[in-house]
Amino acid sequence: MNRWTLALVLFAAPSLGAQSYYITHTYNVGGEGGWDYLLTDAPRHRLFVARQNRVMVVDMNDGHLIAELPGVNGAHGVALVPDIGRGFATSGNDSSILMFDSRTYKGLLKIHAAEDADAIIYDPTSKRIFSFNGDANNSTVVDPRRGTVVSTIALGGKPESGASGRNGKIYVNLVDSSQIVEIDARTLAVVRRWPTAPCRNPVAMAIDTRHQRLFSGCRSGVMAISDYVKGSVIDTVTIGAGVDGAGWDPVKKDIYASNADGTLTVIHQDSPDKYHVVESVQTGERARNMAIDPATHRIYIAAAKFGPVPAESTATNPRRRAPMLPGTFSIVVVEPVGSH
Repeated sequence: MNRWTLALVLFAAPSLGAQSYYITHTYNVGGEGGWDYLLTDAPRHRLFVARQNRVMVVDMNDGHLIAELPGVNGAHGVALVPDIGRGFATSGNDSSILMFDSRTYKGLLKIHAAEDADAIIYDPTSKRIFSFNGDANNSTVVDPRRGTVVSTIALGGKPESGASGRNGKIYVNLVDSSQIVEIDARTLAVVRRWPTAPCRNPVAMAIDTRHQRLFSGCRSGVMAISDYVKGSVIDTVTIGAGVDGAGWDPVKKDIYASNADGTLTVIHQDSPDKYHVVESVQTGERARNMAIDPATHRIYIAAAKFGPVPAESTATNPRRRAPMLPGTFSIVVVEPVGSH
């Protein structure tokens, strides 16, 4: 092979693991109020969206609104327990968790949690619900069958997102101290913690249970990859600004960070210890929360359009956000090339 032929082959060959991602659908869902975490129910093609004073249930196939679950005061997150048909939604403003029927979307009872009940997950190993309560610096553990509080775990810092290792352990980001804590789901105690440095203010989390890796999206503009067996960060990669959501696709071996700057950072796992950024997909204004459907590889991202910040509010409150334009709340669907 001469050097010109070799050059053409190298130029034409795709990089290993590279993917191209693009927006395939934008579903205009509408409705007033801010939003927080998204959760997919892949077998039933349902997307749960926490929307300020309610939870919206959206059809993942065509984006139509199926139902709205009221009675949530400061909605943050949703967790599902599929084998008993129940869901749990954090109601941060009244320090509670709403238990509901995940098939009829009817509220069943309110469970007292703690101040600023925020992210929430189901751990299938212990068969328990864990809410992560930001201002209270703790986690509320709930028996989903009885709808009762089992324990409250002091975390020693402000928790954000968490994940189940499906190994009897729960992992949680502490945003204020830039740490990850490990909870023993049997003893319901913190058994270990490690720093996420050089990542600061970890918020979003995804997990690769096969290779024992945690992906912490940090407000300092990086994602920290931890080996959770060793309890240490092994790599960091640059992501967009204002991350709030993360996801992992075990088939594509891609990690995602959804960012408030309107980008989705796509990171490929070359090996459990080596990662590189594939691309940054333009998504939408403040499109910082996401959920992934592992069956279709679709990524669902919440976004909206915003007007200018009123001049008077800028002078009195420089952190005041621009108002969301009425009726512009949407779900943006991003897919990898060749996923159909």
